[in-house]
Amino acid sequence: MENDKIRIQWFPGHMTKAKREMQDKMKMVDLVIELRDARIPNASKNPMIEELIQQKPRLIILSKKDKADAAITKAWIQTLSNASTMVLALDIITENITPKIVKAVQTLMQAKIERMIRRGMKPRAMRAMVVGVPNVGKSTFINKISKKKIAVTGDRPGVTKSLQWSKINKDLELLDTPGVLWPKFEDERVGILLAITGAIRDEILPLEEIAAWAMRYLLQHHAQALTKRYDIALCSDPYEMLNRIAQKRGYMRNHEIDEKRTIETFLRELRDDKLGPISWEVPDAV
Repeated sequence: MENDKIRIQWFPGHMTKAKREMQDKMKMVDLVIELRDARIPNASKNPMIEELIQQKPRLIILSKKDKADAAITKAWIQTLSNASTMVLALDIITENITPKIVKAVQTLMQAKIERMIRRGMKPRAMRAMVVGVPNVGKSTFINKISKKKIAVTGDRPGVTKSLQWSKINKDLELLDTPGVLWPKFEDERVGILLAITGAIRDEILPLEEIAAWAMRYLLQHHAQALTKRYDIALCSDPYEMLNRIAQKRGYMRNHEIDEKRTIETFLRELRDDKLGPISWEVPDAV
């Protein structure tokens, strides 16, 4: 897909500190639970996390599965799974996730648990570090699995600022971490997808270009969703499409289109699933 060059970089100071803290704590944990956005499983993968994990077993949680295309999510699960990595797709808000997580952790750590038993030790709780990019649902995940509000949550990036331990039960302890982005997006498409799904603060984004990119993608892959939601005639120009939405909705100011309101509303409706479940990335094998 063609797009004008959209450069997005965001690396607040607390994220540099968080990376150092994560490196220090990694030796204390048995495995890593990595949350990714089911709509963008590749773009929401932090390459720094690959470096930090150091060959530890990993459980990848594809969060917000209700917002993604189910068939594509299933394909992602198959693509991302391997001998040391399990993948689960979850709706963290509505599902009873604790039994699924505990079972997955015990399966991943079975060899270690069996070694403890052979040595005459009572298996202790497995310690997992929870990692992921901002706004992917880490704090919501920890609060849900612990059944109490331990981590601060918010529907915006950058809420968790420090590392926090949470004892879930006799089998599992979790270490929450701030959402960490990396200093430079080598692929500009990654930054765009993170922006569309809300992982980067809107205040620093070129929102008009982001909205146009999203509209161009929807015209190519989800045209029916646009027609159903906005009841407008389709055209190939993403900017004209945004104008048509504004005219249909009456988003006018001083007899001119209110571009700011139109763009902000369009992006909010995308993030709130108003156009239906949409996957913004598809595995190469599909």
